Amino acid sequence: MPLVAASAVRKQIAAGTPDAIYLLQGDDDLEKVALAHEFETLVEEGLRAFNVERIHTGDVASGDRLAGAVDGLIAAARTLPMMAARRIVIVLQADALLMPKRESEAASRALDELEAYLKAPEVQTTVVLVAASVDKRGRLYKQLVKLASIVECGVLESPADAERWVRNRVAAAGAQIEAAGSRLLADRCGTDLKRLRNDVDRLLLYALGQKTITIDDVRQMVGPAALQDEWAMTNAIEGGDAAAALRQLALLLEAGAAPEKVLGQLGWLVRAKLPMLAPATLRGAVEAVFRTDLDLKRSAGDPRVLLERLVVELCAARRSPRAALR
Repeated sequence: MPLVAASAVRKQIAAGTPDAIYLLQGDDDLEKVALAHEFETLVEEGLRAFNVERIHTGDVASGDRLAGAVDGLIAAARTLPMMAARRIVIVLQADALLMPKRESEAASRALDELEAYLKAPEVQTTVVLVAASVDKRGRLYKQLVKLASIVECGVLESPADAERWVRNRVAAAGAQIEAAGSRLLADRCGTDLKRLRNDVDRLLLYALGQKTITIDDVRQMVGPAALQDEWAMTNAIEGGDAAAALRQLALLLEAGAAPEKVLGQLGWLVRAKLPMLAPATLRGAVEAVFRTDLDLKRSAGDPRVLLERLVVELCAARRSPRAALR
């Protein structure tokens, strides 16, 4: 099977239609554990003691122990759910199970039994294997690729994924973060996990001892000094992405950028870029910038609203070069 995105797995969980077997892999342990935990929501909270089982296989070091772990896994998976539609079996540190360190007759038999289960899983059970690194040349991994849903954790695909990652990371540190704070971090870093991890680590150090991290804390740590790409807004306009351009405009203004400076950037974009990108809209764009400049000087409206209107117009011109701005 092809790789499955974590967002697609969450949709399956929300719809109550999970696959029979999943392998959660990757270096982001927090994301793997958080996603594995979400499978538990397939069972009503009051029934989880009977229908959710967690198995740790990190201490499997011999053929006999491997055989015992496999027997326990298969027994748990073959047990019918009690007063519920589905049973969940989560196998943590499954690396040792999938890549035994020692070859032996007992280990070989255990792998045969596990492979047989993969080929004929229990239809009322979802088995979630959580592993860090798996030898993709191994026999079991090759079977999992054919028979299971492989999920690469730690890959952020959208701002919503970034916000979720921030909340999970802060929760793992024993705190919580205001929704507006996680949103600001996600808007600032996008899906760049390295930047996001660095900013959250700095934020946790800054707010050490606090139970709740506020948006003001976020602004103090990643506000004006953290705005690494002052031209992200104009880059988004060049791509015709109004939503991203508006987010970057908000970051610029919240970081303290003067409306006149922002307008200067937009004016530069119109003069330097638009003649090549959308020459048919150049005259209308110049007039829109001129109109916004007059409105700002006359205080003819909220500066943020005036700039947002201009950004939307320029994005529309970029997407539809034949359209004229008014």
